[in-house]
Amino acid sequence: PKHRMIEAILIINNYGQARLARFYNKPAFSEQKKIIQECFQLLSKRSDRVCNFLEGSSNSTWGKNVKLIYRHYATLYFVFAVDSSESELGVLDLIQVFVEALDKCFENVCELDLIFYADKVNYILDEIVMGGMVLETSLKQILHAVNGTLQAKKVTRGVVRAKKAHVLKRQ
Repeated sequence: PKHRMIEAILIINNYGQARLARFYNKPAFSEQKKIIQECFQLLSKRSDRVCNFLEGSSNSTWGKNVKLIYRHYATLYFVFAVDSSESELGVLDLIQVFVEALDKCFENVCELDLIFYADKVNYILDEIVMGGMVLETSLKQILHAVNGTLQAKKVTRGVVRAKKAHVLKRQ
């Protein structure tokens, strides 16, 4: 097995519904649902005054070598399941960068943005983490890359529409 810093990234609402679930160890779909449920059950019981990480245990779905590091913002839990050797504060900073990038792209992100603009949320996450490894932590660089990708997509759509219009006029 390849060493990954991050096993999974989850965004779960206050009702236990996953709004984003990215697993880097590729468990079966039924296992993913079980993991999301277990995470929600563990996190939703915790007070907002306790620390934002849980060590793995042998009876958890993740096992001993994975810890859950999370932040609870309004109606959403942002959860990173990481290798037990990772720095809790480093991962909390990474969650903060992810949330700030979402906030900048959506001008005060809310749960509905995650539902209706899932592709954009995934672009943002892809700029930060790929294959369970951190790619970028600079908010400025992430926003620059995401805006460039989205701009290129708009230009491509415009070119395709122009070609379609041109083809339709010729007929």
